[in-house]
Amino acid sequence: MNIGFSAADEQFRQQVTQWMHLHLSGDFAALRFRGGPGDEAFAPELRKRWEQVLAQGRWVGAGWATEHGGRGLSINQQVIFFEEYARAGGPGRMGHIGEGLVGPTIAAFGTREQQQRFLPPILAGRHFWCQGYSEPGAGSDLANIKTRASFDEDSGQWLISGQKVWTSLAHESDWCFVLARTEPGSVGHRGLSFLLVEMDQPGIRVQPIRQLTGTSEFNEVFFDQAQASPDNLIGQPGDGWKIAMALLGFERGVSTLGQQMQFQNELDEVVRIAKANGAAQDPVLRQRIAQAWSGLRVLRYNSLRMLSGVQDGSLRPEATIYKLAWSTWHVELGKLAMDVLGPEAELLAGAPYELTRLQALFLFTRADTLYGGSNEIQRNIIAERALGMPREAR
Repeated sequence: MNIGFSAADEQFRQQVTQWMHLHLSGDFAALRFRGGPGDEAFAPELRKRWEQVLAQGRWVGAGWATEHGGRGLSINQQVIFFEEYARAGGPGRMGHIGEGLVGPTIAAFGTREQQQRFLPPILAGRHFWCQGYSEPGAGSDLANIKTRASFDEDSGQWLISGQKVWTSLAHESDWCFVLARTEPGSVGHRGLSFLLVEMDQPGIRVQPIRQLTGTSEFNEVFFDQAQASPDNLIGQPGDGWKIAMALLGFERGVSTLGQQMQFQNELDEVVRIAKANGAAQDPVLRQRIAQAWSGLRVLRYNSLRMLSGVQDGSLRPEATIYKLAWSTWHVELGKLAMDVLGPEAELLAGAPYELTRLQALFLFTRADTLYGGSNEIQRNIIAERALGMPREAR
């Protein structure tokens, strides 16, 4: 793993810094350091406009291969971009699911026609995506999916019925990639397919889930004979599990640097308040701040180690620890934020949900060790897939 930067890399860093300073201004200045976890409901329309500005600067999909419309940036350059984006206060990305998850998946598994159809609108910041994986009975046990899709000969369409849950930003999305059961009677990993579904159509209902933070970036999505063209099937019927797992491999890839960008901003805010209110003088809090800083460095180095291999969606052994590591770290950051705030942590500016940034962070992190695979499930994955230990009795 090479974590050094060349003179050319540092010149590239200056280009990113200057671009961010020039463009994250005017109307977009209000977005600085906003839109992260617990704050994703902030100014969605303005953040979508920001995505288009990023696209004009060719920063969306900058790490994609040039054959797919990207700039083919090296891993070092992608690291630099995320670092400088964070330092400038770049907002949480509305397009990260399209750019970081479904885009690379379509590039890897889609046909040439699908790539030409779906990738350019992502690169242009015009199409926004959400993820149709989890269901009420299929969260950490994703293979228990019940949403079904059947091909209707009369209409020539896939017809999808079922329910997805915890669908981030579904109410702001143009498209959803849906893992559905297309083989009647199949169970587990078999008989699943990966479909691209347009959200603005009859047969799809999005119902927000109100959270402790008072925001509703998560949603339930109900499908009642919603349609997907046969051209919107990625791979073959029955390939869904393979493709879904590759997508999760991309989730543990370069997009982790964007997540760490938000973490760094949050930690910087904790440090700023600790200095301002005197909490930084408490030796125990100082030690916890130092532990948070060093923990974030470890996450960064492990990400660089993950990124040193082939970026094909395969889950490298070191990638299996990432979800467990970041969620545990982030929960502790939320606790630290409350302790740094002291008595102010329990006071609200007004009713009912005028939370400060750090109060929202604390409440949001309560779910970190559950969504995306609970810590218990992650430990099983590490044991079985990374260490080769005997599988848990089923």
